[in-house]
Amino acid sequence: MNPSAEAFYAARDFLWTHREDYDTAYREFAWPAIEEFNFALDHIDAVAADPERGAKRALWIVEGDGSEAHWTFAELAERSNRVANWLRGHGVARGDRVILMLGNQVELWETLLAAMKLGAVVIPATTLLTAADLRDRLDRGNAKHVVVGGADAAKFEDVAGDYTRIAVRGAPEGWLDYADASSAPAEFTPDGTTRGSDTLLLYFTSGTTAKPKLVEHTHASYPVGHLSTMYWIGLEPGDVHLNISSPGWAKHAWSNVFAPWIAESCVLVMNYAKFDAQSVLGVLDRCGVTSFCAPPTVWRMLIQADLSGLANPPQKVVGAGEPLNPEVIEQIEKAWGVRIRDGFGQTESTVQIGNPPGQTVKPGSMGRPIPGYPIVLVDPATGEKGVTEGEICIDLDRRPLGLMVGYFGDPERNAEAMAGGVYHTGDVGSRDADGYITYVGRADDVFKASDYRISPFELESVLIEHPAVAEAAIVPSPDPVRLAVPKAYVVLAAGHEPTEETARAILEFARDNLAPYKRIRRLEFGELPKTISGKIRRVELRGREAELHAAADATPPGEFTL
Repeated sequence: MNPSAEAFYAARDFLWTHREDYDTAYREFAWPAIEEFNFALDHIDAVAADPERGAKRALWIVEGDGSEAHWTFAELAERSNRVANWLRGHGVARGDRVILMLGNQVELWETLLAAMKLGAVVIPATTLLTAADLRDRLDRGNAKHVVVGGADAAKFEDVAGDYTRIAVRGAPEGWLDYADASSAPAEFTPDGTTRGSDTLLLYFTSGTTAKPKLVEHTHASYPVGHLSTMYWIGLEPGDVHLNISSPGWAKHAWSNVFAPWIAESCVLVMNYAKFDAQSVLGVLDRCGVTSFCAPPTVWRMLIQADLSGLANPPQKVVGAGEPLNPEVIEQIEKAWGVRIRDGFGQTESTVQIGNPPGQTVKPGSMGRPIPGYPIVLVDPATGEKGVTEGEICIDLDRRPLGLMVGYFGDPERNAEAMAGGVYHTGDVGSRDADGYITYVGRADDVFKASDYRISPFELESVLIEHPAVAEAAIVPSPDPVRLAVPKAYVVLAAGHEPTEETARAILEFARDNLAPYKRIRRLEFGELPKTISGKIRRVELRGREAELHAAADATPPGEFTL
């Protein structure tokens, strides 16, 4: 075992030892020194080589029709060896960029491990991408190879370029057939050393306000950096971890690859054509899920169903992606007897802030800085550090291992993101006397109404408590007197109609539960615009409001007031 692998395991064991002793963990944890390290070779293959650990289930996929398949660590190690040898034979070399665009299928995990073993750089891509998106990824990502599902190969017909085309489960004419990899040798020999500083992943962020940024992670920052994610969730050997997430996004790597496999837990994946809360609850029960992670949208849909039927609800439940509303947390706790533990991180990092197991969870709070993350709140106007409310930043004097290298090929954005000796998340939070941080909103989402500072998230958290509201987004709506007033865009829960009576009931509920200066004065029903990763595009709604209320006396159709 090389020294970097030894340091990795020592850090993991330290976090396990202090999994419910936050104060000691935060005070004494130190990131391991990673010089030479390859997660697939030095960890997965090492687990696979141990007869007991290698025989444990690593991946479990449940399909929408109820069929399922599973693989052990030893099986995935061998399968990825074959894929790596086959890819090498077709020209995939160390440092080459590979677009990986597959659904939740075993070939996704095999290819990711194989790419690591080869020293190739993976550009994860969602199957929702268009030809224009793919052209951007090929050009800016400088990709030489693509691995894509046969059903999506046609998307590349109009994407010209000299790149290797590999199709999984149905190869069109002119494409290499991934199935041929199964006949490649089962033993793999690396052609050189993987350094921790070598690039492993290039993520195109979803971009709620601008063109996607290209986030660069290394063989240290994402595999080893996810020690923080493992600690937040509380994962241990023997856990069956279900994470509702789509491939192509960083959260999928967080919770469907690195955090559970660092802990030698089983990654459980559930495929479905359309989300169905009862099906999810059925899988939780039937598969004996011990750890469950889902984005707020899924949690909001789950609480619309009957949660009381689970014989053994998961004891580790977490949420990430966007902050959870208190109403959701309360309903899950009432039904399952456990509290959802929120966490905060970005594509640019691993988990930065969270509520690890065994700690007091304060309603509405994301928790405290995770061990290894020196979080500081910075006044956006003055740059003063250590304020009680400000932009959530990371002190670069104690740079965490889980932070990205930077935005690839974009020195201007890098300089902006790392200005003043801190990494700027672009999110605003407030810190209480106990060190707990509460999310306020994106720096560019917070607005003023009648000179009062308004946090959209705070108002949305109140709206979601009304039984008619499934989802909501608050944006500033131009007003000649107050400059702007809060307006709610509302997605209704099942069984409720978009009538004036419903609008009035929601607005009155908000009025009764918010301070007068936070009063929601306008409301409109409809679907919320989202990025393909599911984040609400409030920038689009703000633009719409500017158009609707360009005239001071405008009364747009479909808008309700109180």
